[in-house]
Amino acid sequence: MSEPKIPLKDRMKIDRQMMPEQDATQRAGNFLEVNLGFTEQIALMEAQRCIQCKEPKCMQGCPVMVNIPRFLEFIVEGDLPSAARSLFGDNALPAITGRVCPQEVQCEVQCVRGVKGKPVAIGYLERFVADWARAHEGTVTLTPRPPTGKKIAIVGGGPAGLTAAGELLKLGHEITIYEALHKPGGVLVYGIPEFRLPKQIVEEEVERLIEAGVKIENNVVIGRTYTLPELMESFDAVFLANGAGLPVFMNIRGENYKGVYSANEYLTRVNLMEAYAEGADTPVLRSKRVAVVGGGNVAMDAVRTAKRLGAERAMIVYRRTLAEMPARIEEVHHALAEGVDFETLIAPLEVIGDEKKWVSGLRCERMELGEPDASGRRSPKPIPNSEFILDCDAVVVAIGTRANPLLTATCPDLKLNKWGNIETDENGMTSIPGIFAGGDIVRGAATVILAMGDGKRSAKAIDDWLMKTTGR
Repeated sequence: MSEPKIPLKDRMKIDRQMMPEQDATQRAGNFLEVNLGFTEQIALMEAQRCIQCKEPKCMQGCPVMVNIPRFLEFIVEGDLPSAARSLFGDNALPAITGRVCPQEVQCEVQCVRGVKGKPVAIGYLERFVADWARAHEGTVTLTPRPPTGKKIAIVGGGPAGLTAAGELLKLGHEITIYEALHKPGGVLVYGIPEFRLPKQIVEEEVERLIEAGVKIENNVVIGRTYTLPELMESFDAVFLANGAGLPVFMNIRGENYKGVYSANEYLTRVNLMEAYAEGADTPVLRSKRVAVVGGGNVAMDAVRTAKRLGAERAMIVYRRTLAEMPARIEEVHHALAEGVDFETLIAPLEVIGDEKKWVSGLRCERMELGEPDASGRRSPKPIPNSEFILDCDAVVVAIGTRANPLLTATCPDLKLNKWGNIETDENGMTSIPGIFAGGDIVRGAATVILAMGDGKRSAKAIDDWLMKTTGR
């Protein structure tokens, strides 16, 4: 694959390469991955677009501080083993972040190439290198330092917990992850659909950690199986990464009718419990007209899932316009191509049900945009006398999540903010010495890569704290 380096002026002439993907009509009826990945030839062409800035702003936009120019230049040189070792040295889960990370508002938005054109496709190249490493077993190994004798408990096997586990293991600590579900992965396995993130990839990343020495105990709910004080009796430090998985509802009439799901339940049934498969033990409604309320990535995952479960009409119900929608541009593009309907500038007022309390419709009102709110987006305002009934037989509520109090309720000394999230200092330390926290349980519902960034920073902080308190 190695090619001679080309001059800067010629690199500037290369157009951004397109990601090969499944045909939209075909993929709307299956759960296979939509994006098919770069070939080596496409990856080489795209990597050559990087002009190797002396002060690479792209790295500043990366929550885990991947040395992007370095691994891209290894691709250009045809040295994929070095590209893989460089990437995995900075990012514990590149095959995952290369698929689900919103690079367009993080590393890629900082890319100099984007000033007068399109930025380098950093995310696609990250995925390419990670997949190449997966196909070439033994290229990347996780080698811990000599054992320190210190034991650390991690609560939650999602992206923050898995990242912290890998970083702390490399530093020589003994790590045990406690996961509430029957499989580790957190939102990676219960929230993100197979067509965006194949579960085999998550399983392989988890297995890599286990082979390196991380212990994982599933079906353990901290706050019920064990309390935090009990964990502190057995471990030198604890990292809380249990996420924010408590669904938020609209609090409107009829929301308790049959056929109303939270996005968490709907996606968990399909993704983790594989309700889409023939003969699955876990049921899920295969409705004909599904209204998904919300405009974020979770809403896109839910509505595209409904389409694949056979919905004749899968709808996004959103009170602003497409321009204000917080979902990734790629996810909106994929949803539109797959035949999802976007009912914008409308807000639900009531879930309508039949005599048996099954969903039969959604009473809504039309909205118009006023002045910008605190987030900078224009605030929606109701249009008088604009009510109507949206015909549907299932409603999925995807308007956010908040912290689950199961864990925090058993430890009153743990300081929380007004939303129930755990408060930490700049090092990720909570109000209790030796207990650290990161990810959604601290920042509220956010992205996979931000949770991973917290996991990476907290791992260093935990190691520093252990060194300081034990004098090793």
